[in-house]
Amino acid sequence: MKTLYYDCFSGISGDMHLGAMVDMGVPAEYIRKELSKLRIDEEFTLRIYTAQKMGISGTKVDVVVKGNDHEHRSFTDISRIIMTSGYSKKVEALAVAIFRKIAEAEADVHGVEIDEVHFHEVGATDAIVDIVGAALCIDYLNVDRIIASPVQVGGGFVKCAHGTFPVPAPATTEILKNIPCRFGAVNKETTTPTGAAILAAAVDEFTSSPEIIPEKISYGLGTKDFSIPNVLRVVLGTTETVSVPEESDGKVNLLIECNIDDMTGEDLGYLMNRLFDAGALDVFYTPIQMKKNRPAVKLSVLCLPNLKETISGTLFNYSGTFGLRVTRVEKVMMERTTKQVPTKWGTVRLKEGVLPSGEVTRKVEYEDLAKIADAEAISPGKIRNQIMGALGGDGIDA
Repeated sequence: MKTLYYDCFSGISGDMHLGAMVDMGVPAEYIRKELSKLRIDEEFTLRIYTAQKMGISGTKVDVVVKGNDHEHRSFTDISRIIMTSGYSKKVEALAVAIFRKIAEAEADVHGVEIDEVHFHEVGATDAIVDIVGAALCIDYLNVDRIIASPVQVGGGFVKCAHGTFPVPAPATTEILKNIPCRFGAVNKETTTPTGAAILAAAVDEFTSSPEIIPEKISYGLGTKDFSIPNVLRVVLGTTETVSVPEESDGKVNLLIECNIDDMTGEDLGYLMNRLFDAGALDVFYTPIQMKKNRPAVKLSVLCLPNLKETISGTLFNYSGTFGLRVTRVEKVMMERTTKQVPTKWGTVRLKEGVLPSGEVTRKVEYEDLAKIADAEAISPGKIRNQIMGALGGDGIDA
C-alpha cells in the first residue's frame, strides 16, 4: 500500500508542507501552473529553493505576497475562488475541507457563524496558496493512505491579531482537537493553523509507531531557526499491514447521512454526480417527512473511511445541510468473482457468488445486457433468460 507519512517532530506549517512536497518530487512548475488557475496570481509569487536547517538539506518555499493592502476574504469567498478554478473534484473538495477546518476553528474561538469569519492572519492570499498547493500535491502523489506522527506544537507565547496567547494559538488548538500533540520542544510556535488544518483534513491515522518501508524521504524547511531542526520530514513508502486492515479491503465503510428539504430534484441529481466523482461507493435518497410537515429526502452516502473529509466537504459545498451524521458500518460480502463468458451476442461479464451453503449464484452484468438490448431491440429480461438457460441456470421472466 502506497503510504505518505508526516513526521511532525518540529511541527508543520503551510510553507513547510509545500517545501516537503517539492522535495518529494512534485514538480515546482506543475504547482505554479496549477496555482495560476486561481486567478489571484497577481497577488503573490513563489520562491522555491534548496537550503539547510542545522545541516539538513531540504526545500524552502516562500509565498511572497505582493503589496500590503489585501482584502479580507470570508470562507464563502475563498470556497468560490477554489470551486471556480477548474480543479479536479478531489483537489477541490480537499482544499475546501482544509479551509473549512480553519474557518470552523476561528468561528468557535470568536463565537460567530462560519461566514462571519474573515481571514486575516491566516491570510487571504498566502493561505489560499498553501492550502490549494497542499491539495494539488497530495493529489499528485496519489497515495493510498496518509499517516502522521503526534504533532509538535512548541511552547511560549504567540502574538495574534487579537492579542498575545500561549502556544498553540487558539485556532490551532481548536483544529487539533482529537489529534495527539506534543508540547515544549522549543519555546516558539512550531505548528500554524494552516499546517494543523492540512493534517486534520488529510490524515487517515495518527500514530507514534508507524510501520512503513521508506522509499523516499523529503524535508520542507521552516523560516525560523530553533534549537532543533525546523523542518517537516515526509516519508513516502509502502505498508504491508495497517492498523485496521479491513478498512483497506472495503469491509469497513462510513455511512454519511443528512436530511435535505431545500433542494430541487435537479440539484439533488447534480449532488449525486459530484459525490460519485469524489469517490463515494454508493449514494441514495430516501423520502422522509420532516418537522413542520415538510417533505424531504434523507441523503445516504457510503464511502471508505479515508474519504470522510472529501465526501463531507462535497456535501457542505453542494447542499444546504449544516451537519452530517457519520456511522461506521461493516459490510458482509459473498466471496465473488467476475468471469467473461461467450454468447451468441458476444462476450458478457458474469458475476458468481458463493452462498453460505456452498451453492454458487450467478448474475449477468446489467450494462452488458443493456448494450445487447439496444442493439437487438430485445428486452434485457429475455436476453438474460437465454444466456442463463444456455449456462444451465435459472432465468428471470421478462
